Amino acid sequence: MKFTATQIAGILEGEVDGNGDVEVSKLAKIEEGTEGSLTFLANPKYTQFIYSTEASITIVNKDFVAENNIDTTLIRVEDAYKAFSKLLEYYNQVKMNKTGIEQPVSVSESASYGDGIYLGAFSYLGDNVNIGENAKIYPNVYIGDNVTIGDNVVVFAGAKIYSETVIGNNCVIHSGVIVGADGFGFSPNEKGEFIKVPQTGNVIIEDNVDIGAGTTIDRATLGSTVIKKGVKLDNQIQIAHNVEIGENTVIAAQTGIAGSTKIGKNCMIGGQVGIVGHITIGNNVRIQAQSGIGRNVKDGEVLQGSPALNYGDYNKSYVHFKNLPKIIERFNTFEKNLKNE
Repeated sequence: MKFTATQIAGILEGEVDGNGDVEVSKLAKIEEGTEGSLTFLANPKYTQFIYSTEASITIVNKDFVAENNIDTTLIRVEDAYKAFSKLLEYYNQVKMNKTGIEQPVSVSESASYGDGIYLGAFSYLGDNVNIGENAKIYPNVYIGDNVTIGDNVVVFAGAKIYSETVIGNNCVIHSGVIVGADGFGFSPNEKGEFIKVPQTGNVIIEDNVDIGAGTTIDRATLGSTVIKKGVKLDNQIQIAHNVEIGENTVIAAQTGIAGSTKIGKNCMIGGQVGIVGHITIGNNVRIQAQSGIGRNVKDGEVLQGSPALNYGDYNKSYVHFKNLPKIIERFNTFEKNLKNE
């Protein structure tokens, strides 16, 4: 996929300064630019590289003034950083604008899908699956029976969507995600053997949710595991049965949330956080990385540690903890002096 400087300037509403016919087919950092690549200069710290870069095209601010000779063609815009971001979005849209049905695929006769569908090779659509318009289902995706998927949803290669799952509009589900597997439900009998409790619920994912690669979301025992609109989940997160995550909450990688816990809206949860089951976490909560949450959390709390403390209390306690060897040494010296008196 190649673009000329003139074409790119048209997309960005910019002006070409140099050869408008030069073509690019890849993106690069300004210090790593090579022939045929496009880069940008927004941070003044990197200005030195515009004189040595081999990138064919560089996006710059309109007021940029070259102090030495440059070989790269410039595209002058109001804001180089925003323009480059806009171009990345445009490039991504073009790259992902796939349509049609590759072969082989397995599509149930009772499955249906809207206009603009892309079904990658070896994808599977079970009975009564319903997929909206402009959905992109990449190769090796499994979609079980009675699944509903909205418009403009992207499911990347190798994801597995179990039966009865409901997914809203404008969601992105990355490779290796598993939605709707059984929750971890077992009950011991009189012999101490663990007997499986049937997991008969489903998963509901509302609009504008992003789910990172390798994340798993378990179906409910009864009812639904619910991911509210605007939630953003990083890679390799475990969400257990009957969990509910509120609107616009973001969760970083390797966090684990045990069953039936309710998390409010607009929360920010760091990486490797562990959250026990059957608790409620309020709105606008901030949880620092590697914290362990074992109690209900009120709106607006900021927590750190395991078990987690108020963020300010944790920092004060940590100061004393760092000095603990010195404190013990002073205490022992004091105790020794008392004995010698």
